[in-house]
Amino acid sequence: MAAIERIGKFDVIAQVGEGTTARVFLAHDPFSDRDVAIKYIDRAILKDPRQGRLYRQILRSEAALAGRLDHPHIARIFDALVTEDEAYVVMEYVPGGTLERFCSPDNLLPEERVIEIVFKCTRALDYAYHQGITHRDIKPANILLMSPERQDVKLSDFGSAAFQSSDATQVSGVGSPAYMSPQQIREVPLNHQTDIYSLGVVMYQLLAGRLPFESSNNYSLLYRITHEDAPPPSHYNPEVSPHLDSIVARAMRKELEHRYQNWTEFSHDLAQAFRNQTQRQQGLPVPEKFEMLRGMVFFREFSDVELWEVLRIAQWSSVRPDTFLVREGEPGDSFSFLASGEARVRKGDKLLGILTSGECFGEMALFSAGSGTRGASVQAATDIELLTIRAHALNRASDACRMHFYKAFLEVLATRLSLANSRIANL
Repeated sequence: MAAIERIGKFDVIAQVGEGTTARVFLAHDPFSDRDVAIKYIDRAILKDPRQGRLYRQILRSEAALAGRLDHPHIARIFDALVTEDEAYVVMEYVPGGTLERFCSPDNLLPEERVIEIVFKCTRALDYAYHQGITHRDIKPANILLMSPERQDVKLSDFGSAAFQSSDATQVSGVGSPAYMSPQQIREVPLNHQTDIYSLGVVMYQLLAGRLPFESSNNYSLLYRITHEDAPPPSHYNPEVSPHLDSIVARAMRKELEHRYQNWTEFSHDLAQAFRNQTQRQQGLPVPEKFEMLRGMVFFREFSDVELWEVLRIAQWSSVRPDTFLVREGEPGDSFSFLASGEARVRKGDKLLGILTSGECFGEMALFSAGSGTRGASVQAATDIELLTIRAHALNRASDACRMHFYKAFLEVLATRLSLANSRIANL
């Protein structure tokens, strides 16, 4: 392919990216005296009747946003040219590359950095939503970093965007299959919740190092997205906290009524997760954790060796008030103990009870082969020290340790059944 030295009024400095349909160049705008990025559609694509029409439409859609989206986390669009023989869009140059390289298991970002990046994306997409725009192609390749070391991000490639006020520039049948929402696959009318789903997939990939659904062909992939529930990111990366598992699950819910309803809800949970992550990093000393376990009635028959084993297989986290520990209707494969603090248990709008220090919840995950659905929501009422154990982690514990867990859970279930019978008798 011949080298390009000049595109329009722009002096080409270097090619910085290449895809199947376009190349991206770093160029200099001599009139504004600034470096820019130019997405240049290959001319062979433009000569193809079907593809040429599609990509001209994509660039026209992107060009229509020039000057319309002014947000610190959206790459600015400066110029565009779309003719029969040439098509390109000129945008802000973002030197740090894309998020793609941080989506493999051997190069994952720290949790707090993932939270911050996704949070900034939610704010940018909320801004776009209030401008009447749904992106429709959120994926790591379209999220740019200002530098490899910084969390500042820029969303790019709004060429597939849907405009709420008009469909004149809307491009149909576009998107990246692995990141499509079930609604996008079914080609039903879309709103901002399709972007919420796609950003949930990106968050999943940044935490787990792989996509939630993978397949050898697109047909099978699209079927899995619309019919199957993905395992939580912690299934592939045990370091992922239960709270982040919950956020990803809610963002990726197949039913719109169960997915985040708006970007503010998504942003709020991410901000809460960031505060919890900071507390989690500070953490309690291991001896203090051991003594807290030793003081719980549940663990009274565990030997010291078995308590140390519990600490080894468990995740310990500090949780702020109002954080959802589990949500009704979501899949779950973990159970938890309140080492300190209180939590509210609700089913719908009804308060079922208050959990206090030493009590557990979510234990039915043990008896549902890791695919249980939460029957109620549990929300922190105070600051909480939380101990969480996943079913697959317990399966790796010693026989003696597992035996004590099962015995203690039977006592818990018997006590709860007795209390329920007493309440019924008093009705």
